[in-house]
Amino acid sequence: MLADALDRPLRLIVTAGQVGDITQASALLDGQTGDAVLADKAYDSNALRAVIAAMNATVVVPANRCRKRIIPHDAPTYRHRHRT
Repeated sequence: MLADALDRPLRLIVTAGQVGDITQASALLDGQTGDAVLADKAYDSNALRAVIAAMNATVVVPANRCRKRIIPHDAPTYRHRHRT
């Protein structure tokens, strides 16, 4: 699900239970604009980071711990991601 800054749903794609959510992330972001994209570390992929960068938005996704080189993120913004 894609939500705006006030947690209002904008787009929803339903997948089978065994399908990872990241498979639909690019489709959810297609044609969207914004200042930042916040997501949890399950969405940490180079491909998704490229899609967000192409939107001219800031990537606020913590690096997955299996990355060889940890990519920093805006921790204060991420910490408050569920506050509206």
